Amino acid sequence: MIRANAARYPISAQCRIPGVPRSTYYWMTGHPEAERVDPIAGDVRAVRHAGRGRYGVRKIKAALERRGVTASRRRIGNIMREQGMTSAYARKRSEPHRTRVNEARLANILDREFDGYEPRTHLASDLTYVRVGGKWAYACLLYGLANRSITGHSAGRARDASLVLGAFATLGFPLTEVEMFHTDRGGGFDNAKIDGLLDVFDIGESLSRKGDPYDNAVVESTNRLLKKELIYRNHYTSLEQLRSDLNDYVWWSDDQRLHSTLGYRSPKEFTEQGLVL
Repeated sequence: MIRANAARYPISAQCRIPGVPRSTYYWMTGHPEAERVDPIAGDVRAVRHAGRGRYGVRKIKAALERRGVTASRRRIGNIMREQGMTSAYARKRSEPHRTRVNEARLANILDREFDGYEPRTHLASDLTYVRVGGKWAYACLLYGLANRSITGHSAGRARDASLVLGAFATLGFPLTEVEMFHTDRGGGFDNAKIDGLLDVFDIGESLSRKGDPYDNAVVESTNRLLKKELIYRNHYTSLEQLRSDLNDYVWWSDDQRLHSTLGYRSPKEFTEQGLVL
C-alpha cells in the first residue's frame, strides 16, 4: 500500500499511520519474498487479540473455525512464530511456606467425579498464592463444576475464613441452590465460621484425600490457568490492582474464554445452550 501511494504521499508520513519503521519498509521493498504473508495471518492476530494474548495454537484453531476459517495447527503455529506471537506460559509452582492440614474426618464425596451436576449445585475451591508488593497475598476462587465457571472470588492478605467467606459473598445466586462444596485439605478451609455457613444453608462438604491433588484436579488445573494467563503476566504492587484484574479475568473467563472441556465454548455459552458435562 505504501509503495503504491509513494508518488502521492511521503513515505515517512505513510509509515507513521500504521506504525511501520521506514527502515522496515525499505528493507521489504528490497526483499519481495518477505511480503508473502499468509492470508489468514490477520484472522490469527484478531483471534489472539480477542483472547487477550492468552490463547495457544489449539484455542486459536477452534476460534478460527467458529469464524469459518479452517487451518491446521502447524500452519497457525508458523504464523504465530513469524508474527512473534507466543501464548501464555506456565512457571514452576512455589509456595511461601507449608501450611497445616485439615484433619477433619469428612469423606471425599465427589471421589473425582467432576461431571454430571446441575448448574450451581456443586462448587469446588482452593486457595492460591500471589506476590503483591513484595509480600504474599492470596486468592480464593469458587468453581462451578456444571460448566467450569468461576462463580465467586476474593483476594486478601490473610489466608483465613474471611477470604473464603468473601468469595461466597460474590456469588450471583442464592446459597440455598448449592448442594456440595468440595476442597482439598488445606488449613484455610478448616474454620468454624466456614462450617457455620455450610450448616446454615445445608451445604454438604467433601474433602480430598490427604496429599492427593487429583482429588481436586479441576481446581488445580484452573488455578494453573489463572497463574499463567493472569498472575505471571503482571507485577502487582497493591491488592486493589490484583482485585481489579481478578474481576476482569473472571468476567472474561466466564463470558469469553473458550474452554476445551466445554467443546471450545465459554461457560456462559455452554449454559445458554442447555448443555451438560
